Amino acid sequence: MRTEHDKDRTLAAAVCLALFLAAVCLAAAQTQPVLKAHVKDFTDYSRVILETAQPLTFSFERSGAILRVKVDSQTTLRIQGEPVESALIKSLTWAKQGNTYILSIEVKVRDFNYNFFTLSNPFQLMIDIKKEGPAQAKPERTTAIPPSAPATEPPVADNPRTAPPTAKGLRTIAIDPGHGGLDDGAKGRFGALEKEVTLGISLKLKALIERNLALRVVLTRDKDIDVPLDSRAAIANNNDAMLFISIHANGSYRKNSNGSEVYFLNLNAVDEDTRRLAYLENNTGELDRKMDRQDADDLRMILWDMAQASFIKQSGQLAEFIQTELNTLLGTANRGIKQAPFKVLTEAACPAVLVEAAFISNPEEERKLADLEFQANVAQAIYRGLVNYIRLYTQE
Repeated sequence: MRTEHDKDRTLAAAVCLALFLAAVCLAAAQTQPVLKAHVKDFTDYSRVILETAQPLTFSFERSGAILRVKVDSQTTLRIQGEPVESALIKSLTWAKQGNTYILSIEVKVRDFNYNFFTLSNPFQLMIDIKKEGPAQAKPERTTAIPPSAPATEPPVADNPRTAPPTAKGLRTIAIDPGHGGLDDGAKGRFGALEKEVTLGISLKLKALIERNLALRVVLTRDKDIDVPLDSRAAIANNNDAMLFISIHANGSYRKNSNGSEVYFLNLNAVDEDTRRLAYLENNTGELDRKMDRQDADDLRMILWDMAQASFIKQSGQLAEFIQTELNTLLGTANRGIKQAPFKVLTEAACPAVLVEAAFISNPEEERKLADLEFQANVAQAIYRGLVNYIRLYTQE
């Protein structure tokens, strides 16, 4: 016959076991990676932010007013959410299928446009959602690195040369992968070639733009071929490009030089390093050779013409947006936007910038430039700068 003392011992053991199991469950929960999701409203769009300590593999699927974000994870994730108070986002709900976590973003309107970008340390997936205007796209599906599917060529806007690019007028963008063919460009200590890096970044940028913005993109080259400098701007002009983005990897005799730089046109380099860089990219004559008067007059006429069409102002704005995103997404040193007499920019009849993604002459940055993930991040940064530039003129 069990005594009261035995019953007390059994009850105490049960309580201890329950407390032990609760502690084990709590410890397990605390060791699980946390995936946070919340919404932040801006003036004309809402941002859904997913944050976790580890990089995620994700994809999107859209159905009506629902945008689904599918996150694949081999480890169990602990979901943390916040109440949704947004002018555009109605709700965030989670579901799980096998190793896939599905976030359903319910938007208050059916006609909306979205794009995304990522940050690291910690990993963040930023999804920007905006009410769709008449000229905005309807992307139905996309992935972390979207496929490079050619877009249908839209009609060219009236008088595209005389008006600043707006959501309605911005139709074709020209991307120029620097160098190519017999021209390797700068070469890193470990063998990385500028021509290969620039092509990789340009192809990724083309895919991002065409998939998310439904704009037509033309490349001055899509393989390892020679393209003369004067032909690159001609390709942009012949395709009625509204923007021209030339992509390069920087080089310097100072091996510790690092960071990203974005340039727009100026006849006279502002410092010695810029003059050297312009010489290397232009590859014409001696560094200190003075341009003859006719050449200088011709370039000044081009610059004057661009200024008349507000291209200098717009080029500077585009350069600033891209520079900001490069600093933010890549964590590279902020070297600021600059002006230089790059030949490839002089004949572009539209806002034009030249992006030096990082220094291939710096061994540490050379390794980054050769990394496909870093190239994708550079493309993402340029894309984000482009999106901000388009938003500026959409608001105006």
